[in-house]
Amino acid sequence: MASHSDQMKPVEFTLFEKAQLKMVPNKLKILLLLMAVVVVANAVTVAADYVRPPPRKNLQFPWDPKPSSQPQQVHVSLAGDKHIRVTWITSKSSSPSLVEYGTSPGKYTSRSHGESTSYSYLFYTSGTIHHTVIGPLEHNTVYYYKCGGKGPEFSLKTPPSEFPITLAVAGDLGQTGWTKSTLDHIDLCQYDLHLLPGDLSYADYIQSKWDTFGELVEPLASARPWMVTQGNHEKENIPFIKDGFESYNARWKMPYEESGSMSNLYYSFEVAGAHVVMLGSYTDYDVNSEQYNWLKADLSTVDRKKTPWLLALFHVPWYNSNYAHQGEGDDMMEAMEPLLHAAGVDLVFSGHVHAYERTKRVYNGKSNPCGAVHVTIGDGGNKEGLAQKYKEPSPEWSVFREASFGHGELKIVNSSHAFWSWHRNDDDEPVKSDEVWITSLITSNCVATKETKQA
Repeated sequence: MASHSDQMKPVEFTLFEKAQLKMVPNKLKILLLLMAVVVVANAVTVAADYVRPPPRKNLQFPWDPKPSSQPQQVHVSLAGDKHIRVTWITSKSSSPSLVEYGTSPGKYTSRSHGESTSYSYLFYTSGTIHHTVIGPLEHNTVYYYKCGGKGPEFSLKTPPSEFPITLAVAGDLGQTGWTKSTLDHIDLCQYDLHLLPGDLSYADYIQSKWDTFGELVEPLASARPWMVTQGNHEKENIPFIKDGFESYNARWKMPYEESGSMSNLYYSFEVAGAHVVMLGSYTDYDVNSEQYNWLKADLSTVDRKKTPWLLALFHVPWYNSNYAHQGEGDDMMEAMEPLLHAAGVDLVFSGHVHAYERTKRVYNGKSNPCGAVHVTIGDGGNKEGLAQKYKEPSPEWSVFREASFGHGELKIVNSSHAFWSWHRNDDDEPVKSDEVWITSLITSNCVATKETKQA
């Protein structure tokens, strides 16, 4: 990037140019000089600054009536070892919560029955929301399935049982033109699982926007597991009338029961060689809370021989050099960072701040070789625009930061190495703007295995 002094250098001419200038009238000389200054200034500006694209409008969803029994807003998520939860919505309440599935198109050798629910929110009543767990399933296998015995056939691919595995990461999605661009780019990535650290639909009390969000993400979310946690835009609480997260909990059921949690707002799961904890920034997290005690117990069961990589996701970042949302994660950090550090968490993903930032390994406010790499990636395409103001100078723990829309990809290659890349949405082309190889803490002296602890 050009410095301020570079931009202030005077325009210099060759001897030939000076001789030519002597033959030009004074007024024309002034005009030529001004033109030269403008050209140089423009060249410096182009070289110095990436010009961020403007916000895009919310997507428009034309009314598209479907048969009342036809499945809509289909998405899948992990539901314990070798099991997948299929979720969909029907207008007809009597539609069965049935999933038929098999490994060949149109040939369903297995079937599972699940449960259904619905909710009312002021003047809105949801359709019937079906949750059905299928399995046991083979790893790294394509399954074809049909929901409720009606509608089109879908297909999903189960994650592999071992490395390598690729995780797509994008938070704060919303339903704008940039959201569509982000989803298109993720679709180009050969990913096995999507991680979303909060702020899904940006419905913000307008319940029909949960439905349009479900339609928007269905092509991706019906084909690969989407693992999500809540953000502030999922609250939707109305004091004395409605508790928070009712819509989110009804529509996006995660494997909290399978992981011993008491709440859909925090849970854990294992995929290939990674143990992932999904935490709630908007439910109690102090040392006396259920979430804290659950996290402590969950981390104590992690077998780093089986899952050498340990990841955590939550909405509000703990390490943030952007002016937006400064200090909002401090209380949660004070309570829970020691637990994550003691367990040797390798990577932490968060959203909330509408920009991208990656840190060094960090703990207790400063660089630490045994700390976690923190990635803020709340730039999926939200309606509120980008958070473009960063603190200067940059903190010593901050490596890369940029206010642009985009998504991330984490390819865990083996037990010791993973490749992280962040892809900026630049005029609808996914531009790889940040990348780094990360070595797992299990390969260092930072983390003791169960065998070491027992010895």
